[in-house]
Amino acid sequence: MKTDIKFNKLSLAVVLSLGLTLTACDKDSQKTETIADKTAAPVAESMPITESSSKATQEKNQSEVTYNIWNKEDSAGDLKVKQDGNFYNAKLKMGWNNRRIETEETIEVNEQGFIVNQEIKGISAFGAPIDEKFSYTDGKSVWKSLNESGQAESNGDQFYVPIDGTGVSNSLLVKALAKDPDNKIELLPAGTASLVKLDTVTLSNGTEKKDVHLIGIAGFGFTPNFAWYDDDYNFFATDGGGWFGIIPDGWGREHLEQLSNIQKKADNDYLKDLAQKHTHTVNDPILIINANYVDVNSGELVEGQNIMLADGKISMIGKSVPKLAADSPLKTIDAKGKTLIPGLWDMHGHLSKSDGLLNMPAGVTNVRDMGNTHDNITAIERMSEANEIIGADVYRSGFMDRESPYAMKMGKTVDSLESAKAAVDWYAENDYPQIKTYSSMEPQWVKPLAEHIHSKGMRLSGHIPAFMTAEEAVDAGFDEIQHINMLFLNFLGKNVDTRQRLRFTMVGEKAGELDLDSKEVTDFIAKLKEKGTVIDPTLMVFRWLLQAKAGVVNPEMQDIYEHLPVTVSRGFKTAVLDIKDHERDAYNKSTEALSAMVKKLHDGGVQIVPGTDNIAGFSLHRELITYADAGISNADVLKLGTIDSARVVGADKTNGSIEQGKQADLVFIDGNPLEDMNHLRKVSLVIKGKNLYKPDEIYQAIGVKPFTTSIELP
Repeated sequence: MKTDIKFNKLSLAVVLSLGLTLTACDKDSQKTETIADKTAAPVAESMPITESSSKATQEKNQSEVTYNIWNKEDSAGDLKVKQDGNFYNAKLKMGWNNRRIETEETIEVNEQGFIVNQEIKGISAFGAPIDEKFSYTDGKSVWKSLNESGQAESNGDQFYVPIDGTGVSNSLLVKALAKDPDNKIELLPAGTASLVKLDTVTLSNGTEKKDVHLIGIAGFGFTPNFAWYDDDYNFFATDGGGWFGIIPDGWGREHLEQLSNIQKKADNDYLKDLAQKHTHTVNDPILIINANYVDVNSGELVEGQNIMLADGKISMIGKSVPKLAADSPLKTIDAKGKTLIPGLWDMHGHLSKSDGLLNMPAGVTNVRDMGNTHDNITAIERMSEANEIIGADVYRSGFMDRESPYAMKMGKTVDSLESAKAAVDWYAENDYPQIKTYSSMEPQWVKPLAEHIHSKGMRLSGHIPAFMTAEEAVDAGFDEIQHINMLFLNFLGKNVDTRQRLRFTMVGEKAGELDLDSKEVTDFIAKLKEKGTVIDPTLMVFRWLLQAKAGVVNPEMQDIYEHLPVTVSRGFKTAVLDIKDHERDAYNKSTEALSAMVKKLHDGGVQIVPGTDNIAGFSLHRELITYADAGISNADVLKLGTIDSARVVGADKTNGSIEQGKQADLVFIDGNPLEDMNHLRKVSLVIKGKNLYKPDEIYQAIGVKPFTTSIELP
């Protein structure tokens, strides 16, 4: 969750790479090039490192820098980095919501700048311990953490990528990449990093001036990571897509904003290039023949149909083939052996501009964003609609929390009922159809706030405020509840401070003990149905949270583990909460109770909507699979993930099902999800309006092993 679980692995190493994409701008020719075009271009010549006297060099190699980490409104922590010759010590302290990271990292480099010893200790965001080591000696690299261990024969010219580092090794990697003739270095445990210089800016701070350079590193994940570095390739600053930013003490937020604007443009240019390469726009009519499609309203497979698409809409469905002139520009797609379903909906996203690269090849053509910065989400919405980036249709929710030490400062942070109502007014004026409140909201404000929200024709959803029960929130006017844990907390105790990790650990320890057939649970579910309260359970991400164990591939990620870049998949073998061995049985029992509750809700007539709050695309598939595994019929699961979700946001007249007159949101599955929900991963073509997307083509561009071969386009 970008406001929840999705940031569980957030350390400064992630903050330094939150900006996901970039381009390189050749100022002399005013030509924009992509990383793929320019990764081999050396940058060391453009930013020479000059050596002076031995004394000056020694002084240069002794330094101490404090970096301030900013959230949207104020400080989120700091990073202190001390260098003494070839030794580095970094201490990271960072907090947001109920997450607190405290990490210390020590590094020793050799004369060539490559790491020979590295140790990281601390506590991760949700409380799991960190203990990670790397060493190089006598031609062998060895690494060991609580999550993995390994070794490799080496010449010492490879860089180990830590799972939970402070980010200091990124700066050392950039230094090494700049010296390499090809600007490429092999990574451990696997992969290759490459570097490109994008832009140079001169910052002014009083009488001080400083040149900083936008540097990109490709090879860490799906898309490149980038940040600002000084002339000696020391890390200087980065913007984390509006969520977090970091810059040295003494330099202000105005400097960070100046750099952010340039960094965002580079990000946009890179994504635009990918969209141009992998979006196949067809303006001519399209005839899909031999189509078997799922009627999600009836739950039936309709076989042997021909589907005509024109102007981005479904113009005809039937067994006959329309008669057209011989010179008609009609394009034909043969769907034989495939099953067509409507475009899928992720009802709990926190979108970044690059998420479409994961959503679209997964057949996720619609995303409800459940909290973001206004600038970011409106930019994503605009760029997706203009086909500047690959992106789903966006449905926005305004995010709100009350000022507190646990506030998630991302949307509007309020300090009174009056300011909360004013925030609602602002969101209404800016076309937000829904408000999502967070855990620090004052319980006494909920009823009058709900009345104000409803008076604007908007919906209210969110976390259940601390010291309030779910039933009290529903009675006060909640239209929807986010997260399955909030329903269990309704029965696990009164006056619980759910701003803290208790909202996870209490559920892990006790959810399995709750009798789901008890009168109190049955009566509560009946109330949810009576009031029409929607539940957005994000089941998969809570199953993942409660099952996460160091050194073991998380069961929720097992199906995609081998398909992802190693630098990404390694994160699926890490602990999240600090779960002791003697607690495992209780947590496992609670994991199954979460699934059982979702089935109970569905059977009780409560509207469920599937959302991820986790890695885009892949997690939506897993969410739907968990529903089927819980006992909900495959037909009902597909209905939840399509027309039911469209109906909740008021888009069911134009989207959500394969019907004449509706938008052409079609997903071709190599298999039949009515028979096996796991077939959802085998997407062979996605049609969204006039745009066609080949999943294998997009996946290969971002380092993902495809799940099936895409249909050839006409």
